[in-house]
Amino acid sequence: MASVFSAIIAGQLPGRFVWEDDEFVGFLTIAPVTEGHTLVVPRKEIDQWQDVDADTFARLTGVAQKIGQAVRTAWDAPRAGLLIAGLEVPHLHLHVFPAFTLGDFDLSGADPNPSPESMDEAQRKIKQALRELGYGDNVPD
Repeated sequence: MASVFSAIIAGQLPGRFVWEDDEFVGFLTIAPVTEGHTLVVPRKEIDQWQDVDADTFARLTGVAQKIGQAVRTAWDAPRAGLLIAGLEVPHLHLHVFPAFTLGDFDLSGADPNPSPESMDEAQRKIKQALRELGYGDNVPD
């Protein structure tokens, strides 16, 4: 059975995408720990991060790094957080988010019901920052 992320990637479920390339996508999580919380996901279904080959993992973290630069810029955050949890969905994904405190790294503190307006604004800000950083080729319209 396909993961919920595969359904989002295939357009069967809605997603607020900020990055797309042949191997990976980035879209906003529906339960952000901070505004701009983005999931970086391989298109290929891989469950455990330690099962992915090293080259693919390096490319995946490279995308996460670019999105991290964008969220840090867009929110003027002192840090961009990066987490691999993997308990929520059995499809490898990296959590990237603007980080202001250590508490921002606690996924149990995520907002379960962000407003659609705040999510749309977060998507807009990340896409704009990615374009300004020179990654516009991977920013969907």
